[in-house]
Parts: sequence; C-alpha cells; structure tokens
Amino acid sequence: MAKKSSQVQKVPPNRREPFDRSKHVYTNDAFVELVKDAIRFFNGTPVHCLPAPERFLGAGIYALYYTGKSKPYSKYAELNRLAYDFPIYVGKAVPKGWRQSRCVDTVDNQSSELYSRLREHARSVSAASNLSIGDFSCRFMIFEGPSSDMIGTLEASIIKWKRPLWNSYLDGFGNHTPGIGRFEQAPSEWDVVHPGRPWAKKCKGKTRPKQSILEGIEQYLTEVGKLSSSTMDPSGGAAFT
Repeated sequence: MAKKSSQVQKVPPNRREPFDRSKHVYTNDAFVELVKDAIRFFNGTPVHCLPAPERFLGAGIYALYYTGKSKPYSKYAELNRLAYDFPIYVGKAVPKGWRQSRCVDTVDNQSSELYSRLREHARSVSAASNLSIGDFSCRFMIFEGPSSDMIGTLEASIIKWKRPLWNSYLDGFGNHTPGIGRFEQAPSEWDVVHPGRPWAKKCKGKTRPKQSILEGIEQYLTEVGKLSSSTMDPSGGAAFT
C-alpha cells in the first residue's frame, strides 16, 4: 500500500483585486455606429400593409404604424403624414429555440417567425371592436447568420428612441393566450381599451378603469414626437450618446 503523504496541499493565493468600477465598464464607439447604421437601414425598408402581403422566411424586427384618425391615436396620423416615422409598436421575432441557443438562423435553416408574428398582430387588431386593420402598416428588417444576434439590441434601441405607445405605456398588445388555469389574472390594459380578443374576455382579474387609461394615453402622446426624428438621423437625442 502506498504511503499517504503527510504534506498538506497549499491553498492557491487569493488573486482577487480591490473593487474598481472602471475596470468593468465596456465602451466601443464602433458598436454605437453599427447600431445607428442598422437603424438607418431599418428606416429605409419598404412599408407594407398589415400583415405583409406575401409569406416570407426569416427572423428580425418590425414596426407597426397607425395612420387612422380615430381617438385616442389621431396624433399618429399627424406624425406619420409625410413619412412612416413614428411606430405605435415595435417588436422582434426570433426562431424557436433561439433563446436557448438550440437554433442558429442561417439561409439554409430559416423559419417564418417574422411573418407569423405580423399575422398574429393583424389578428389582434382585427379582433378589436374599435380598431380597423386598414389603418395599420408595417415595416420589417430580416437578420441572417451572425447578425441575428443583434435582433434584441435593435428592438430595444428603436423602442428607446421612438417610445412607441403600445410598448412604453399601453401594455399587453403582444400578449399571448394565458396557459391553462391562468385566467385568474387581469386582462391587459390594451385589452381594456380594445376589447375583442376571445381569450382576453376570459381573464377575471381587475384592471384600472378604461377612462383612466385613456387619460394617460392622451398625456403620453403629448410628449411623443418632441425629439428630433429624421429617418436618417437615429441619434434619438440622449438615447444614442
């Protein structure tokens, strides 16, 4: 039998440094310029009816525009009179399994997630008793290969810059049908303002009164459009500095 060593293994020295926040801050001007370039491309993509007129493959980001004159959104018709510049909603569509890194989006391995998401939104608008699908348009940007890693970054950047109402104030447009046994929750404020989605009618919880929500929308829209918003200048004021 081998003789056990009586020598105790030495503990590695502690290599931790004193805390210095500056050593944790990452900055890269090239990344900021890349985001701006991508947003310029997005702003130059064609605008189509909602949903898109043809089925297509790919994942990416999209924006919905309202140009009707019905309150409380009539200001969007004014803001988008000369160009589709102020979306009412911005979203993203990623392949199934993308969040768990189980799926890589390539030209040879594409789904129709972006097209399907636009179709889903069209159904939500059509189901609402006080919205008309003819008042909505969309634009979208498809990401392929390594660039698909930018989908979340671009979505967040545009939301921060444009402050779309259905992202930043009126919550719930992008919601899906709750799972079984979860209808005790309250309907979203979007569903209170725009009743009609069948599954939302089953939600039994309480949401604040519709009149209070409408007053908040009116106040929120007084601020939309005050920042510089040239389609070729995605600086968004402080949002990109």
